[in-house]
Amino acid sequence: MKIYNNLIINKKHQNSVVAIGNFDGIHLGHQKVINQARQKAKKNRLPFGIITFEPIPTMFFNKKIKNHRINSLLQKKNQLKQLKLDFLIIINFNKNFSKLSAEQFIEKIIFKKTKCKFLYVSNNFKFGFKRQGNIRTLKKYSNFYNYKTVIISPLRKTTKVISSTIIRKKISQGKIYEVNKLLDRNWCIQGTVIKGHRRGRKIGFPTCNIKISDYIIPKLGVYGVMVKTTKFQRKGIANIGYRPTFNGQNLLLEVNIFGINKNLYNKEVNVKFIKFIRSEKKFKDLEQLKKQIKIDIVQAKKNV
Repeated sequence: MKIYNNLIINKKHQNSVVAIGNFDGIHLGHQKVINQARQKAKKNRLPFGIITFEPIPTMFFNKKIKNHRINSLLQKKNQLKQLKLDFLIIINFNKNFSKLSAEQFIEKIIFKKTKCKFLYVSNNFKFGFKRQGNIRTLKKYSNFYNYKTVIISPLRKTTKVISSTIIRKKISQGKIYEVNKLLDRNWCIQGTVIKGHRRGRKIGFPTCNIKISDYIIPKLGVYGVMVKTTKFQRKGIANIGYRPTFNGQNLLLEVNIFGINKNLYNKEVNVKFIKFIRSEKKFKDLEQLKKQIKIDIVQAKKNV
């Protein structure tokens, strides 16, 4: 998969099938769009690629939103690579780009840069200055700019449409089992292990401390997790919160990896969330905390 961080597109990736969207989470609904676009490309012997945006437009327009993402950009790249794209175009969503009208976007990006033949979008796709463009706009200009718009109806689970918005809400509610079903994989926070106060080690439960960056914040509390590094994959238990027993001030993800007791500072780890165990709470003393951690570990081992 060729990744373009600019709009200088190789000729071999022009005259292609293109799907456009934020694709935050690459959930089952996104996969429906991507799979149908890929099938069209294969049938017509055309290259297949995706156009996405960085940062996510919502985070660009609202700087107060710090924690929003379901997956990081690196995760998005890796997940899309597994879906057998020929190319990925990552558009820098900046002030200048945000001012493009809907027709300018079609002319300058779709027509002049990708020269795409088939354009795949979900039925609620909005684009251009102040989100004034929609699927009707795409269809309106399709003949003039020589492409065909293919609208993919939303994927439903029972009666509800699968969307990134719904998945973010479920993550914040701790409904990890439902989230993983909608993603078709375990939701994962990827981050670098940082130094902490080593309190976990002092009470017999050493932890890796991980900053959650700009991920959506899950419900505060304890989770059964699977931890993966370049060297191993192990079950574990994670706490995300402010550590009220220690009067903590900063949000932190702490992970105790079962069977691993070594320094992982500055290592990249993937923490896959499997099961919500309990909400965060303040304990009156360390003995009470230690007792609860032992109970939590039993629960985690049963459910991961």
